[in-house]
Amino acid sequence: MSLALGIVVGLVLGLTGAGGSVFAVPLLMFGLGFSFTQATPVALLAVCAAASFGTVVAWDVTYVRWRAALLMSGVGAVFAPLGLIAARALPAEWLLRLFAGVLVIVALRLIVQAQRRPEEAAVARATVAGDDGAANGPICRLHPRTGRLIWTRASASTIAAIGAATGFASSLLGVGGGFIIVPALRTVSALSIHSAIATSLMAIALTSAGSVLVHLAFDAQLPPAAAWPFIGGSLLGMIAGRRIAPRIVGPRLQQGFALSMLLVAMLVGARALA
Repeated sequence: MSLALGIVVGLVLGLTGAGGSVFAVPLLMFGLGFSFTQATPVALLAVCAAASFGTVVAWDVTYVRWRAALLMSGVGAVFAPLGLIAARALPAEWLLRLFAGVLVIVALRLIVQAQRRPEEAAVARATVAGDDGAANGPICRLHPRTGRLIWTRASASTIAAIGAATGFASSLLGVGGGFIIVPALRTVSALSIHSAIATSLMAIALTSAGSVLVHLAFDAQLPPAAAWPFIGGSLLGMIAGRRIAPRIVGPRLQQGFALSMLLVAMLVGARALA
């Protein structure tokens, strides 16, 4: 069961590129009986493994903006302890309600995106190949000749702010943060959807790893034995997602994923109320 659930997480992360990691915590809770606080570091390890593989795959086929990813993950590591402190201060039911709210927000965004930008929904997120479809973000511009990000005080501050939000959310809710990074990069920068996803995967891998270290520093214990098949399964799922994604991606898949997320949000919300 642990291996199968991990494969589901990796597969969803591969197909969606961002937002798939939000399934990890609910699957651990409802499938393996973990509490929310037990599921958080395990989910982060699984997401880290899958996102690391996605980063390696994307490195040679698209533009991974590694400087931006390092900045986001570095700032995220600073804010990760604050997220863990907030998670321990809040009652368990409030954490579940907050998590359910995040699921609803991400799901609604995916539904709207599938309608307004169907070309982005058709991107094979597991392969992240190509670099077309640049955005028109007003802050982080690209050099017209080299295609690299033009670093200014405003662009560096904006990317750092994205990293801060990601690091805080990662430790607070046990999510990778791709649902924050990708839409934020597309809004403020001129990066294409492929480049935004590839950069997000690297930032997710590093931020998740940093958040896991924060959890270990506070708890000083490794996840239970039942968690390791889940982590390995997430990597297998990401590999499988890379093979099948080009055949099935599209607006309908994204809308179906969003509806599944709404269903999970209802289950999490019901558990919080109970």
